[in-house]
Amino acid sequence: MHVFKYSIREGTVAAKMKNQIDGNIKEQRSERLIKLSNNNETEFMKKSIGKTLEVLFEEKQENGYTEGHTTNYIVIEAEGENLENTIQKVKIDTIEGNILRGKIL
Repeated sequence: MHVFKYSIREGTVAAKMKNQIDGNIKEQRSERLIKLSNNNETEFMKKSIGKTLEVLFEEKQENGYTEGHTTNYIVIEAEGENLENTIQKVKIDTIEGNILRGKIL
């Protein structure tokens, strides 16, 4: 989910509308939506633990893992040599922050 707060743009029809929302309320709403989005993302990612997913590996990371994405854009890290620009099956075993980690099959 992408969250954008409305901001008045001079000369637009919306800028002339009555009952504009206070900036503090917009900020609170935005924070709530971002928190909800993060929770939803984590819950979605947890459902992948134990599953085997296809991953397009793209870039070696400083932590020794290679990072890639599933077909639905979940970030995956796995250990292995020469994974960049390959598609591999990965068994997902952990979640760290907003990244899933797994082992190449």
